Amino acid sequence: MSDSTWVSTSMPYLSPQGKGQSDAWAEEAAARGGKGTQRIVHAGEISAPDGVAALLRVTPGDLVVVRRRIIELDGAPCELTDTYYPVAIARGTPLAETGKIRGGAVTLLAGLGHVGVRVREDVTARMPDADERTALRLGPSEPVLRLNRVTLDAEDRPIQADLMVMPAHRQQLRYEIRIG
Repeated sequence: MSDSTWVSTSMPYLSPQGKGQSDAWAEEAAARGGKGTQRIVHAGEISAPDGVAALLRVTPGDLVVVRRRIIELDGAPCELTDTYYPVAIARGTPLAETGKIRGGAVTLLAGLGHVGVRVREDVTARMPDADERTALRLGPSEPVLRLNRVTLDAEDRPIQADLMVMPAHRQQLRYEIRIG
């Protein structure tokens, strides 16, 4: 493993930020001496693709809100993240707009009364498609990791689904699980 490998844990991204805190990515990057930013390339309502519909438990084609972002570390792309929300939760909120959300989306969701209590993540590896390869500045033989996450509330309702693509050679995902 090279020094450029980023070891990441999901936990900071699942809890609302405290008052006055930046988003979790900016804070994690800063704690490691870097500058974490994100560019929102699209936000708004779309028809739910099959995989997203399954995660959010809606019918394929139903309207959902998506925020498509390019996550950057020190100005270089390191992750592509599409975050989806049920339209009943996100319509008319900053989640459906391209502006930065103070404290991040999880903090906004909590303020709207939607708090995640359980998360399921599935990680796979594959070769990137042409658009992913270009956006992440990858060579033709460099694979990516795909992390799909769904966040559920106390009533076991999906409130958010994230589809993330990241260069495999620059990532290590760490999972710590409390037993009992």
